[in-house]
Amino acid sequence: MSPSTAPLPLLNTSRNGDSTTSLGSLFQCLKALLVKKFLLTSSLNFPWCNLRPFPLGSNLTFNTSRDGVSTTSCDNHSSPEGAAQRLCLLLFTCLLTLAASFPDIYIRNLHLLNGTMDEIMNAPPETTQPDDGDEHVRRVRDVAPHRPAAHAPGWPKDCSEMPAGSRSGVYIIQPKGLHHLVVYCEMNVTSGGWTVIQRNQKDTPVTWAESWSTYKFGFGSVRSEYWLGTEYIHQIAKQKVYQVRFVIQDSTDNINFADYNLFSVEDENHGYRLRLGSYTGTAGDAMTSDNPNTMHDNMKFSTKDRDQDNYSKNCAYSYEGGWWYSSCYAVRLNFKGGMTWGNLCKGNCKSSLILIKPASYC
Repeated sequence: MSPSTAPLPLLNTSRNGDSTTSLGSLFQCLKALLVKKFLLTSSLNFPWCNLRPFPLGSNLTFNTSRDGVSTTSCDNHSSPEGAAQRLCLLLFTCLLTLAASFPDIYIRNLHLLNGTMDEIMNAPPETTQPDDGDEHVRRVRDVAPHRPAAHAPGWPKDCSEMPAGSRSGVYIIQPKGLHHLVVYCEMNVTSGGWTVIQRNQKDTPVTWAESWSTYKFGFGSVRSEYWLGTEYIHQIAKQKVYQVRFVIQDSTDNINFADYNLFSVEDENHGYRLRLGSYTGTAGDAMTSDNPNTMHDNMKFSTKDRDQDNYSKNCAYSYEGGWWYSSCYAVRLNFKGGMTWGNLCKGNCKSSLILIKPASYC
């Protein structure tokens, strides 16, 4: 039984004008009732809840209007249900106590965790509970304010706001105006603070030929190969001016990188169009090629079921992975098998990593 699903056979409410019963008044009344029962007092008088003796088997009624002023009172009426109703009331009150004491955390993409909350570096010490209404939504009880101390109040907006000395791992963030997300924070590369939006390996079990909605909300495992979610990438990157780093492991195990000093992804209505800045690095500038057929900068995102490229066919369908295609690619990182990055490695790259964080000069 939970506060949202528990039946309320004991509760009757009356409405006068705009007056309604508040959860706080209900909780206070129930709490006072328990105090009365356990302390065996004959009468409790409070300005917000006037309780009279509560005999065994009595019922409980809440009235919310008195002389045109919204109030809450607890009245006793005989009831044949007796002990069963009192037990229900006790359980409901305990749940209300938890609900009133601690705020909720709604982690929209907890399906990427594929593990327990203990694996999240800054998580509240409590298990998760799925919400039945949305496969992407999970509800977590925040049993103790467990925020990074340097950023209280509130949660970090991305991995760059993690406290100094934080280790690489899975964290909870809350981008501005958005719900909570789980992400992997890379804290060891170039002074840390990087939010990982993609990770892939040649021998991955992840199938990258996914639908638009799957790419939108993310898939895979945040601790191994995964796509954070095109919508979430957009939401994070619109908070400030961001930069991006592509990390590529070539066929000989050399690690190469490509940095772009600006990175943004437009919203869904604009096709999640990619915008990149100037390149530096060792991997080669494969994203902003001069060849219009293999350009990725300024391209919309395409998937097997939503073709937004410039090709006569669907690049994402033909090449088995969502990406910012033109006609079709110089870079293919979202792929099950050997990956491609320009002239560095064509179909035999071993791994990829895409990291973003606010630009250092902003």
